[in-house]
Amino acid sequence: MSANKGWWVPPEGEDSVSEKFLRKTRESPLVPIGLGGCLVVAAYRIYRLKARGSTKMSIHLIHTRVAAQACAVGAIMLGAVYTMYRDYIKRATQDAGEK
Repeated sequence: MSANKGWWVPPEGEDSVSEKFLRKTRESPLVPIGLGGCLVVAAYRIYRLKARGSTKMSIHLIHTRVAAQACAVGAIMLGAVYTMYRDYIKRATQDAGEK
């Protein structure tokens, strides 16, 4: 039996969950931003659920889903634009500066 009851310990050489999350966040910082945007939209729409008026519940949920997906897709697009900038434009200016 292990000494630490109920806690999973990764094998040596592997990162813990928090270390892996921080490493992935440094590699692509817009993913947590997109996830946060989805959560903010969902929380706001749940808060506004009482004041939806005569709108059907299904329409309210569809609008919530579309808004949350728009945050996620927007973060993905910003990440793609940043990666293209970093890989092509920034590298081309550094190569031109070295010549």
